[in-house]
Formats: sequence, structure tokens, C-alpha cells
Amino acid sequence: MTYQTWMRFFTPGPAHHRLGLVCLGVGLQHGTLPTVGPRVLDHHVAVVISTGHGWYDHTDGHRTTITAPALLWLTPGTPHHYAPDPGTGWDEGFVDFTGPATASYTELGYIEPDRPVVPLSDASAPRAVIGRMARAARRDNPLLEVETGAAVHELLVALRRARADLTPDGEQLLKALARDACLPLSVADHAARHGMTLAELRTAVRRGAGCSPKDYLLGIRLGRAKELLASTELPVAAVARRVGYDDPAYFSRLFTRRVGTPPVRFRARQSRVVPGGWSDQVPDPEDPPIIPGTRAP
Repeated sequence: MTYQTWMRFFTPGPAHHRLGLVCLGVGLQHGTLPTVGPRVLDHHVAVVISTGHGWYDHTDGHRTTITAPALLWLTPGTPHHYAPDPGTGWDEGFVDFTGPATASYTELGYIEPDRPVVPLSDASAPRAVIGRMARAARRDNPLLEVETGAAVHELLVALRRARADLTPDGEQLLKALARDACLPLSVADHAARHGMTLAELRTAVRRGAGCSPKDYLLGIRLGRAKELLASTELPVAAVARRVGYDDPAYFSRLFTRRVGTPPVRFRARQSRVVPGGWSDQVPDPEDPPIIPGTRAP
């Protein structure tokens, strides 16, 4: 069984690297591809396998069977050795990338150096991103480095959504937490409402959102607080209560520490309140108003 391969490699400049992520290469391959490794790279590679079977050898000597759809993480400094089965081959798309933002994506759980083989529920969305990167990779594209670098961010999000271990139950939990985030409840209260221990809630939220339950809820609360400060004339104390804080002073300290500016100053800079506008109510973010003369997307 033969194989087909197409690939392009790029050399982004220093300014592109300062954008956080850069694409170093993109490729599409199909068939009984040659065995890769053992080798070590100095950058990241995401290998998205859409169809077929194969194997991956770990550094401790044990072998993992790969069944599509699946993701292979090749991370800097980690030896890797893998190949498709000779009888089936596989269909893969790969993206080489690097940049300082990889550290944050790893901390948030989007990149998993300790988990090189990741089952996916569906490879279509990540492969669509790789397809767009391949189309952008023509050598006469003046936006090549920026366009493909931006697509690496999109690919990491698509891969996170496609992970098979992110069950519908986990997604429903995050939606329920987001819905109730502004209620005056502690993290322990949220855990109890869902029949979970604190440890179980932390594990579920970390797996699904890449952060702790406290940070997940806080991000939603502060986002809502910003909307109220910018779009209404509600006193800061009322804003604090609307987003779940009975102590306005504590809310102000928390807001200042996390946002970098006090609520009053944020309002002065961002206020959109105008006579005849929304002065005491903010439209539901899930149901924004339609501005006359425009169409909904």
C-alpha cells in the first residue's frame, strides 16, 4: 500500500513570534506512511488522525494502540515513535507550531505533554482548520505567517472541543455553573447542588474548562459586572449584588485586583450609558437587540 503526502514549512520572523503562536508547517498525508522516529523535536506538533489504525511507543517501553479519530501530541524534548498499521494506513493532518503561548495553553490543559495519544469524538472540526491552513499556505500569500499563526489558536480550541473524554455530562455541568454563576453561592454550594464532592467538581471543571471552579465562576461574574458597569447607572453596590457579592467592599477589592482598575474607574472609561438608552437593564447576552438596518448573523 502506497502513501501520498503534501506539506509546507515556514520561517516566521521575530515579530510573528511575539504574537504568541506561529505555525512552522502544515501537512496532509494518507496511506501506509513511514514509521516516525524514534526522534526528538524542539517544537510542538499536533497530528490529527481521521481514519485508520496504528501504534505509539512510549518512553517507558509500552505501546498504545491508536484508533481514529485521534490526536497525537508531539512536544519539545519528548522522544516519540509511531506509525500506522501496514494493513490499514491512516489519514492524517499535522501542524508544527511554537511560541511563548504554548506554556499557557499547556497550563490550561489544551496541550497535554503527558498524554501523547488523545482519543477524539470527531476529527472533522480540527481537520477543517488544518484544511484552511493548507489553503493559506500558498507561497504568494502576503498574510501567510499571521493567518496560519492565528489558525493555530483556532486549532487548539477545536482539538479541545473534540476530545472524547469531554462528555456531554461535563458540558452540561459547565453550562449549569455558568447559568448560576451570579447566584450568591460558594464553590462548595455549587458542588452540593450537583451532588458532587469538591474534589469531583474541581476535576470536572479542570478537565472541561482548564481552570478551577473558583476561577471559572469568577470570570463569568466579572464579565457580567463589566457589562453592568458599562451599560447601566446602577451603583457599584447594586452591581456587586447582581453578580453574587453581598459585600461591596470585597467585590471592589476583587474587581480591582483581577481587572487592574477599580469598578468606578472602569465605568468612567467604558460607560456606554446615553439618555434614552438602557440605563437600568442590560439585554440578555444570549438574545442581543437587533440594531435597525442590520440583519442578525
